[in-house]
Amino acid sequence: MPFDFDTPIERRNSGSMKWDLYTGQDILPMWVADMDFRTAPAIIDALQGVVEHGVFGYASHPSELAEVVALMLKRKYGWHIETDWIVWIPGVVPGLSAACRTVGKRGDQVVTNSPIYHHFLHVAQQAGRELVDVPLHSIDGRWSYDIEAIERAITPKTGMIMLCSPHNPVGTCFSRDELKELIDLCKSRNIIICSDEIHCDLILDEEKSHTPTAMAEPGYADRTITLMATSKTFNIAGINCSFAIIPDENLRRAFTNNARMVMPGVTSMAFAAAMAAFRDSDDWLQALLGYLRGNRDYLEREIRDIPGLSMPHVEATYLAWINTRELGVENTQQLFEAHGVGPSGGAQFGDGDYVRLNFGCPRSTLVQAVTRMKDAVSRFNQGAFRI
Repeated sequence: MPFDFDTPIERRNSGSMKWDLYTGQDILPMWVADMDFRTAPAIIDALQGVVEHGVFGYASHPSELAEVVALMLKRKYGWHIETDWIVWIPGVVPGLSAACRTVGKRGDQVVTNSPIYHHFLHVAQQAGRELVDVPLHSIDGRWSYDIEAIERAITPKTGMIMLCSPHNPVGTCFSRDELKELIDLCKSRNIIICSDEIHCDLILDEEKSHTPTAMAEPGYADRTITLMATSKTFNIAGINCSFAIIPDENLRRAFTNNARMVMPGVTSMAFAAAMAAFRDSDDWLQALLGYLRGNRDYLEREIRDIPGLSMPHVEATYLAWINTRELGVENTQQLFEAHGVGPSGGAQFGDGDYVRLNFGCPRSTLVQAVTRMKDAVSRFNQGAFRI
């Protein structure tokens, strides 16, 4: 069945956080991680069914949904889980917050690895923990964990490490070996791993595959908290349906108790959307992945030809991590905004020499954005524009 990702959807004046940021300005929003595509038809149909029912009370998850998730994980990743390992939550960020409150005590340390999705840099302190940031390192243009640096940073107060896998914003799809090396280190120090895998279905390199962190070393799965969601894959971030997979009963109970303190329940519409996403929307997802690969390939070719810009190959996600250091602009986000493109500034992820650009949009929008970026750089290099 063909799906239309080319036709732009008018999102101005629709209550879109992404588009409303630049209300009244001719700026293409390429920042927050939601795509400019209609979601899968099966999801739209499921939501319409809930609306037609007309009752929107407190919801409990359908037992069938947990079974669908378990079957999906087995089919895609070979991961065998029990349905009672699943804890339904409204979002991955609240899940990170609950995990920080669950592990250890106030003053204990939580390790993460910048550049990283900006909430990772705040949830530990909000939970009364100390954040220890051990930056990723780039080898031949590919970002991965600096295991030796992480080992040096670990202290007796280190209770947990928070991972983002696949990684936002650098786009790495970590291999089983990379994850296992990190897990072996955690195992030697009895450190719990919380793994945000919200982008796990958005693997763009066809020769690569996602490995759930809990599968990389099955003997350590009981010390893991895995966070997944429908939001990025199916472009339904506003629906708010996520889940944690926690094999250990005691850890799961503590997480559930802490989750209730910091988040509301999941709604009937969210459960219906998740069911339709996991059970009925794989054909849409495969078409989406093909389209995103085309966008990724176009963007990588074009960025290579813009003086002062470079970007690592995007193995996963629909987010480009663009290096602007050689351009010599103090604030590249402002430069691009002044020329009609609105990426995310890199400082919020931990590195101000970059911008993050969302290419989950119609190809025509991306072409227009790249044209404007080229004009911005050209005018700056000619001395015709100053911040």
